[in-house]
Amino acid sequence: MLRSLAPLPFRPLWLLLAGVLVVSATLVNYLHWDDRLYYWFKERHLTKGEREANIWLPGYYAALQGKPLAGLENDETSGLTFNPATRTLFTVTGKHPLLVELSLEGEVLRRIELRGFSNPEGVEALGDGRLAIIDERKRQLAAFWLSETDQSIDLRRLETFDLGFAEAGNKGFEGIGWDARHQRLLLAKERSPLGLFSLPFPGEDGAPGKLEPLSPDDLFVRDLSSVTVDPRTGHILVLSDESRLLLELDGDGKPISFISLIGGFNGLDEGIQQAEGVTMDDDGNIYMVGEPNLFYVFRKDTREPDPWQLGRL
Repeated sequence: MLRSLAPLPFRPLWLLLAGVLVVSATLVNYLHWDDRLYYWFKERHLTKGEREANIWLPGYYAALQGKPLAGLENDETSGLTFNPATRTLFTVTGKHPLLVELSLEGEVLRRIELRGFSNPEGVEALGDGRLAIIDERKRQLAAFWLSETDQSIDLRRLETFDLGFAEAGNKGFEGIGWDARHQRLLLAKERSPLGLFSLPFPGEDGAPGKLEPLSPDDLFVRDLSSVTVDPRTGHILVLSDESRLLLELDGDGKPISFISLIGGFNGLDEGIQQAEGVTMDDDGNIYMVGEPNLFYVFRKDTREPDPWQLGRL
């Protein structure tokens, strides 16, 4: 009897340890910490030449952070694009549908009413000078010319394109980016399924081509909130709100580098709580907006980078 009873007090401890291991393994898998560690080591073995040929996000720091966008206190900014024709930025708001033009320093220049839009989530400057907006709830893409005097845009007067995924609800397309090298749009679907899609735009008949998936299985993030294309390298930046990551992909959608948007990394005093839009200008500066109305600028650090420095993760 003594032999059979002796191990009993230790069973709760072993059960607790087993439970901790199971929970830890589940958490690591859910947060993709193993993938992050793998790519962290991989990106830090890039040569100086390879880093210069890429965006190489660990070399960036937050030059401007958490600046409130004046007059948008009660709105939710989402999506961001750099317009090379005006050298300004554009974002959209979902709570009260607006197209908002910003300076590169985050000053609000004008607000344009978006009539007929339900939930605008992404905006992008196209190669021909037009702007394109995606409405997540309506699953529509609309492209239009914007004049300096426009005070409103009416969706009913625009040609729209159905993006499909009728069952997606509020988990549809959130990000949109223009890939000038391949004359295509890149669309980021938030989740269920999560992934990047390529859309030739326009097609030969003037309408969008066929929507095609672009390496969705290699993304170690829990959601996608925005996408943009670096005009210098052709590489892709994808933003994840839930994972609090900015990820660099090559033209085929393969991960190259990333940075964390948690406070203490890359010069961030405080973390970006809900990052919803990212874009780059032709000088390589990265701009970001987060809900409800905060603005960020990341610039390349001109000092010789230490690839093993954790603070640049």
